[in-house]
Amino acid sequence: MNEQELCAKRLLDLSKQADIKGIPTFSDFLNLNELNIYHTKKNTFYCNSEVFGGYDNAERQMIAFIPDALMFEWTYPIRCIHITPKYPKFAEKLTHRDILGALMHLGIERKCLGDILCFDNDYYLFCEDTISSFIFDELTKIRNTMVDLSEEHEYSRLQANIKLEEQYDMVASNRIDAIIAKAYHFSRSEASEYLASEKVFINGKCITNCNQSCPNGAIISVRGKSRFIFEDCNTTSKKGKLRVKFSFYK
Repeated sequence: MNEQELCAKRLLDLSKQADIKGIPTFSDFLNLNELNIYHTKKNTFYCNSEVFGGYDNAERQMIAFIPDALMFEWTYPIRCIHITPKYPKFAEKLTHRDILGALMHLGIERKCLGDILCFDNDYYLFCEDTISSFIFDELTKIRNTMVDLSEEHEYSRLQANIKLEEQYDMVASNRIDAIIAKAYHFSRSEASEYLASEKVFINGKCITNCNQSCPNGAIISVRGKSRFIFEDCNTTSKKGKLRVKFSFYK
């Protein structure tokens, strides 16, 4: 049984547990490939399901399997940890890789960790609640920078810190190959190669068809590249090209 089959089986088992026990069950944080398996297998599950990563439009997300006629409120077992330098004046500029590396060095598995957001001397880590206490106890230093940790409850404030770099352009059509070619300055043949290699995702679902249209407001992810929100501006040029907006996550 390969990794994709194991992932599909694990998700099916979680949905079955939720249905039998009558309580929500949750997956680990899933990457884009695993989320694509979820989307393709969604109709085979035993109960309803939804995804969330701790904040709107998170890339790594957790699935909640929700039994029918559930009679109580529930929340995702996700915690957001705010990381700041203990001595900001002497702090290094930390990167996503620095923070992830420090956590992996502590023996934490990647599946227990969601997105890591980096701002100016403010860093936010989403993780499963079962490991949050361990992180608070053990994560005291990242590279050469001593850090303080606190739990972040005001997700709306966090959402406001997320910066998007907006770019306007013209595309020949609403096809996904034309859109990613323009967004990332690919040739159409390069865009086709990314699609054929299963590296392109629309709202977490893997897309391989060059002719696939892109819905307005969709989040486009290409492995190894910055993801962006696609918006159709509903205007065309005299030559019939579409005016669109790409909002890149910085």
